Amino acid sequence: MSRRKFIALVGGAAAAWSLAVQAQQPAMPVIGFVNSASPGGYPPVSAFLKGLGESGFVEGRDVAIEYRWAEGNFERLPALLTDLVRRNVSVIAATSTPAAVAAKASVTTIPVVFTTSADPVRLGLVSNLSKPEANLTGATQLNVEVSAKRLELLHTVVPEATNFALLTNSPDPMTAPVSQDVSAAAAALGLKLSILGASSEQDLARVFDSLAQLKIEALVIGSDPFFSNHSAALAQLTLHYRVPAIYQYLDFTTAGGLMSYGGEVAEAYRVAGAYVGRILKGAKPADLPVQEATKVNLYLNLKTAKVLGITFPLTLLGRVDQVIE
Repeated sequence: MSRRKFIALVGGAAAAWSLAVQAQQPAMPVIGFVNSASPGGYPPVSAFLKGLGESGFVEGRDVAIEYRWAEGNFERLPALLTDLVRRNVSVIAATSTPAAVAAKASVTTIPVVFTTSADPVRLGLVSNLSKPEANLTGATQLNVEVSAKRLELLHTVVPEATNFALLTNSPDPMTAPVSQDVSAAAAALGLKLSILGASSEQDLARVFDSLAQLKIEALVIGSDPFFSNHSAALAQLTLHYRVPAIYQYLDFTTAGGLMSYGGEVAEAYRVAGAYVGRILKGAKPADLPVQEATKVNLYLNLKTAKVLGITFPLTLLGRVDQVIE
């Protein structure tokens, strides 16, 4: 046998062996990751990947992830989820409340791990936190549940103000419970509350242009992924229009917003990632209780307070988790 034929024979055998080995290897599992917002600083995908890693899975090495973003258009979520179901992903991470609600309505067989700022029972995602039924489980943050507290904190900072506004995004499932809770808190404090809606950057400009005409003295920003994606812009708008405002995440305060009060979204994403990993290892959603956040953080921006002529009460300064100077 000639040397050339021998090399060709060996090469062909090696290729055939390689193909046979590849055929025997199990296909890499695929995670469907769907979110109602846009990729960027929010949501904290890195925290999700960290949790996934705690369960022994690394993207690209042990698992593939198909990302789907609704870009703030919640009406796209059912189609995005249908596409992931059609692709037969192993598990779906429905991060953000709108994505979780859409997954509850349209995904019936594939395991779903959600994150939400609201009470999952109140939303109808599960009926029992310790024993989730069907195919859903997940992690929560204390953000919708502390919406009324944000109003109370802001009132403490500007006690002379009586005309408040709540900024909401109407398509978001959290809008109704947030509006109810904040309205009840305003009534209890004897405050007037205007509920304003914004679902786009143009809406935000319109809303802030209207504040002076409405004589709004302080602003509570509702819990919504669209607002989280625009937290820096919101902070700058509140500075430009000189309106004291409070939101849920640290990003708002570090960008110039006056105050933030809420749970840690990154922790919920980390738990969701860990749960996805456990499901890939064989756990069922019903065996994984919904994990509820227990920590709520308060952030204050002293520089912005000075610009607005505000002095934070000592009671707040004594409980603050971080001061921005």
